[in-house]
Amino acid sequence: MNDAAAPSAGSAGERTLPAFPVRRGGATRGRTAWARVWTAAVEDVWPEEEPLRRGRSFARSGRLGPVTVAPGRVRAESYAGDAAYATELTVPVLDDAAWDRFSEHLADRPESAAALLEGTLPAELAEEAGEAGMPLLPGHGDLDADCGCDAPEHPCAHALALAVQTAWLLDDDPWLLALLRGRTREAVLDDLKSELMLRAMTEVTGEDDGTAPGAEADGTAPEEEVEEEEEAAPQEVDDEAEEDVEPVPLDPPEPDGRVPRSNRDAYARPPAALPPLPPVPRRQAGAEEEPPATGIEADPLDRLVADAAVRARELLAHLHGAGPEDPPPPPDPWQDTVRLAATHPDPRARERLRQAVTERAAERGAGHDVDQLAEAWRTAGAAGLDVLERPWTPAPAATARARTALAEAWSPDEEPRLTVEENRFTFGGRGLQLRLGRDGRWYGYRRRDGAWWPSGEPSTDPAAATAELLAAEETPPQP
Repeated sequence: MNDAAAPSAGSAGERTLPAFPVRRGGATRGRTAWARVWTAAVEDVWPEEEPLRRGRSFARSGRLGPVTVAPGRVRAESYAGDAAYATELTVPVLDDAAWDRFSEHLADRPESAAALLEGTLPAELAEEAGEAGMPLLPGHGDLDADCGCDAPEHPCAHALALAVQTAWLLDDDPWLLALLRGRTREAVLDDLKSELMLRAMTEVTGEDDGTAPGAEADGTAPEEEVEEEEEAAPQEVDDEAEEDVEPVPLDPPEPDGRVPRSNRDAYARPPAALPPLPPVPRRQAGAEEEPPATGIEADPLDRLVADAAVRARELLAHLHGAGPEDPPPPPDPWQDTVRLAATHPDPRARERLRQAVTERAAERGAGHDVDQLAEAWRTAGAAGLDVLERPWTPAPAATARARTALAEAWSPDEEPRLTVEENRFTFGGRGLQLRLGRDGRWYGYRRRDGAWWPSGEPSTDPAAATAELLAAEETPPQP
């Protein structure tokens, strides 16, 4: 066992999380970046594949009790038949000096510091912490395991299962990794705030003293600058030129610093009254209000304004480098018709738009239901509509990588038969399908009434998209 770990019971900030139920599929390595880097670190310390496979299987079985995370250790009860074993992972707790270096390192990086103060733990923080000399992730010689099962393997399947479930915990709360290394979330933020405040006070003190960076403590300039001033020749002054220029009279400075003397009279005047409102024009007698030309009484102005705002936001994101390299193109007439049918709030407008979609779909030779098209648009806009309508063939390397990632999303005894056709990966017998879009994201589909329907939000990770499909499959319908 790791002797550098903190005491077990009663540690400050200790947290106990509920036990995980049985998992039938899903990504064992976790969904988020923090879970993935933790899993990579564990697999680097304990790289043998067969024990890892047994650990993942035990983690899915629901035979681990509530998990307690404390400084230096993760604990849980493991159940095998009628027997129960105390299982524990240990890592060294980082000392105060290491956490001080971490705060100083963060203070030098305003973006990371701002993210932490907002409550977010950026994934790149794992690498930055290593650069600061305080690795958050365990390495060789850091991570150790202990279990009461007395199995000859080290680590045993129970300890590896606990490491797997620790990744699942980091999916929901990555701050548990800081707690494992000896600091609560509140303590990390307090240290960072203290460091930032100390730096701000130092800067203010330097300005009050008139001390510039590089100046001596007694206010004198560095020797090199003094020498340069002594070597500089005095400039000759043209007295005649000065006599030709009349000095501009300056008003004495205002004590409040807000209202110039020349404008004080104008500001002192009382405001004039506004003119009365003109009368409301009256409707001519006998005039009848004409019905809307479209037959739709809803005012389209609010929709046009909302659409223009969305388009402006996309273009602004592109200008600031937050979007793709090319600005997003405006939707073509077909895409715009589907978009309006999927998003228009007025039911009468939606019915007319549905008719338009049906007519255009017949012209295009599309065999999709209007509700399918609208659901695809609501899922991911034009990209979601493209995935529904147009299959394509990815590169063989991308298909091979996807097969490997999808195989890891299932336990060995549950992995279904996978059929790949173009960009569509179908799980035989499950009524589930993933489609790879041209944007690199994976779109979940579910078989319903003999057709494939979009299901869930797209993801860049095929295993995470599979886990979301399985989670939706296990969720009971709402009454």
